[in-house]
Amino acid sequence: MADGSQARDIGADAAAADAAREARGDAKAKPVSVAKAKEAVAEAKAEKGLPAHASRQVKASKDFHEFNVDVWLTNFNSVEFGFFKRDRNKAKSRQFTSDMDIFAEVIENGERTGLLGYREELWKKKTGMDKRLVFKLFNESLNWRATMDLMLARSLQLTFGARGTPVIAFSANLNDHEFMVYIERSAHKMPFMPENWSFTILEDGVPQFFRLRRDFIDFAGDYTLYNQQNDVIGRITGRLLSFGKWRGRIKREHADKRLVMVLQLFCGMLAFNRGSRKHLKALAADVAAGRIKPKIEKQEADLYLNPRRVR
Repeated sequence: MADGSQARDIGADAAAADAAREARGDAKAKPVSVAKAKEAVAEAKAEKGLPAHASRQVKASKDFHEFNVDVWLTNFNSVEFGFFKRDRNKAKSRQFTSDMDIFAEVIENGERTGLLGYREELWKKKTGMDKRLVFKLFNESLNWRATMDLMLARSLQLTFGARGTPVIAFSANLNDHEFMVYIERSAHKMPFMPENWSFTILEDGVPQFFRLRRDFIDFAGDYTLYNQQNDVIGRITGRLLSFGKWRGRIKREHADKRLVMVLQLFCGMLAFNRGSRKHLKALAADVAAGRIKPKIEKQEADLYLNPRRVR
């Protein structure tokens, strides 16, 4: 790969092999069960800062903060399936609307720490300017943590500026954070070249700039995270044969909770990335041809309000 990820993968495989040999050596010295042997391999990998590749768990690493975002393929899950489950979920949080569909879970250190939902009616049943994406991140007990909105007006502006190439823009409202975070796909994209996304996290008046670049050779939704010095500080890796599963890794010294939440929301958005571009491209064509009169909902209009307006 052009960004050197292939070399890192070869090094990771070699280190993993070393870890496995160490674990097997211990097993020969002292007979243990299969479960104990697997546990020893996982611990050896963890010591080297490598993922354990368990189905649900993400082992703790000294150098990286790690998480999994697993999209469910059906609605038959413990969060929503069952009598009165939706009503109970609405009662837990005002952010859990009647059309909210929980579609993914966030796993950190082997435990579920978050749930991702989207407003199903807005996305599946609406059309034109009424159709948009709204994601919400909850903790495991359905307390609200963050919201990510597709900003149609801003996206259309950028799309028209890119001469019809769909350029998607989202806004993220994070709990415990005074400022909005705007996540945008770059309009500067040559054909067959990987896409770039960028966002800014503002803290005490100091902006921190980040860029997510899709890999050149990519089949599962793999992205590299760069900071403003163009240093690699994290990765998002998809699973080729398991659609809707992403693993995030961020260097510990950069793993601010706000950055982690943005990346978890971004992973949830990736399941809708192609559909969002298709919707925006068609919408821009309809607006340009006069078939649709542009309008936005109040919820989106509020995001554009002038903070210095006379009240």
